[in-house]
Amino acid sequence: MTPIRVRVLEAAIDLLATGGLRALTHVRVDERADLPKGSTSNYFRTRAALLIGVSEWIVEQELRPVRVAFSPRSPAELIDAMCTLLEVTTHENRDLTTARLVLFMEANHNAELREALSRGRAALGEGIVSALAELGARDPQAATEAIAACFEGLLLHRIARHDSTDPRPIFETVVMGALA
Repeated sequence: MTPIRVRVLEAAIDLLATGGLRALTHVRVDERADLPKGSTSNYFRTRAALLIGVSEWIVEQELRPVRVAFSPRSPAELIDAMCTLLEVTTHENRDLTTARLVLFMEANHNAELREALSRGRAALGEGIVSALAELGARDPQAATEAIAACFEGLLLHRIARHDSTDPRPIFETVVMGALA
């Protein structure tokens, strides 16, 4: 990926995270990335293409930490990894996560974006299913869905409400239930 394309995507994420969906325009991305006018259009001709590009970039950025988190050798390691991942996604990667949540809301009205986000979630979920199978989940797919729903709920509360509730007891309940 070219350095300019990365600058475009990072600027787009920053705009989504700080100004919401309405802040995301090709002109504003060019300005935020300190690029000549029209640069964003060279990579993403339409707004729809820009939204898809940003959603794919977010998945690319999140895939490695998620894969690390979901390669545990025990339920305790899984819970620790989930706590760490929640911390990373809501602090160090807060803008990335906020941008993703903005895109989730837009996906309600945009089938193409909804499909791109669904592909990303499926990619993130693949490793979780196999990890839960190795840990002994009777139904690894259902366990993955339950854990993902819990994680996404906590993520949303941390971003939207600045909720700093300790996630460990919640994750322990869900993980132990998924593995029971």
